[in-house]
Amino acid sequence: MKRCRRSEATYNDTAEITDIEDINFNAGEVDKIRASLLEWYDENRRDLPWRRISDGEDNVGIEEKETRAYAVWVSEVMLQQTRVQTVIDYFNRWMEKWPTIHHLAQATLEEVNEMWAGLGYYRRARFLLEGAKTIVDGGGEFPKTASSLQKVKGIGKYTAGAISSIAFKEAVPVVDGNVVRVLTRLKAISANPKDSTTVKMIWKLARQLVDPSRPGDFNQAIMELGATVCNTSGPRCSTCALSLNCQALSLSTYHKSVQVTDYPMKVAKAKQRRDFSAVSVVEIVEEEGSQSNSQYILVKRPNKGLLAGLWEFPTILLEGEVDMASRRKTIDSFFKQTFGLDMAKSCQIVLREEVGVFVHVFTHIRLKMYVELLILRLKGGKVSLKKQDSEAISWKYVDIKDFSTSGLSSSVRKVMFV
Repeated sequence: MKRCRRSEATYNDTAEITDIEDINFNAGEVDKIRASLLEWYDENRRDLPWRRISDGEDNVGIEEKETRAYAVWVSEVMLQQTRVQTVIDYFNRWMEKWPTIHHLAQATLEEVNEMWAGLGYYRRARFLLEGAKTIVDGGGEFPKTASSLQKVKGIGKYTAGAISSIAFKEAVPVVDGNVVRVLTRLKAISANPKDSTTVKMIWKLARQLVDPSRPGDFNQAIMELGATVCNTSGPRCSTCALSLNCQALSLSTYHKSVQVTDYPMKVAKAKQRRDFSAVSVVEIVEEEGSQSNSQYILVKRPNKGLLAGLWEFPTILLEGEVDMASRRKTIDSFFKQTFGLDMAKSCQIVLREEVGVFVHVFTHIRLKMYVELLILRLKGGKVSLKKQDSEAISWKYVDIKDFSTSGLSSSVRKVMFV
């Protein structure tokens, strides 16, 4: 595979095109980049709660190092696909509730989902819990190398490198989107960053650069530079610590057709699937004159798949955009099958109205949700609903004041305010 620089011929028609496998940093570049980046990081690093835990003297006990490793693990998982400012509050609440891996291992998935609610990508939370249980059940000793960490379910190459380098000073690299951006600009590489050959090459370059004496700081520094200086659309090249080593900047200086933001190569995103669903916010009220509070019905999603194990209002996936009458017919059929609830016989409909439509965007799905409010008075009281069995859909009554601790996804929280 060839090294694919943007409009290579416009730079130098006679230049030899280097094979992408042959791209490397020489010893001089490595020394300069390490020194410049660490100096910049020491002066500009952000004060983040997980860094306060992971920073400190190297000659601490194993328990302290494992606490650092756990904090790094939690923070890195939370930071995947989520902004730093959003993560800070979640991280602090998480560490207050489960300060060590042993505390987390005793939690339930529902408790973890409640704590995670609003962060999205709930599989991350499940993997954290499963990983903690695996480590504790295996004797409780935290893996200390990247290779051993990758044997824990849910810990991939990037997360393993972050934990082992920051907490245990192992000289291994990390590669996330920020690192890809920095490295492809340093070497002016516009090959498809998702291509397996390119991915392998970027990991090789990151490995060449990581500082053996301060691997954790170096890895955080290069990610920090990508997040705050060498960003996607508005890189601040004039203040960048690595500007003298940046081939993309050099090319953009001499060729008007080239911009630093040409790197890395833009890859077309996969087209999102369009789904449609009917959501029924079901409020159950007591007989007239009763002083009891009304309650809402929540249904638990399957333990596998999208939003696994979270609670939601009764929701039915539709075959497409259908009219209100068809949606209500589908909902009524679901209620009869799930709860044994016959709208015409077993309840009084106090109110049924459409309250809004909104779109919730997942990574690969654009979900259009048609929301209705359905207030019911059950003729036989709440006990008239069909009891759950081991094979049935799980559901429960919830007071509105308890919604905040019910493990609701952000899409369900949106429904509450439609």
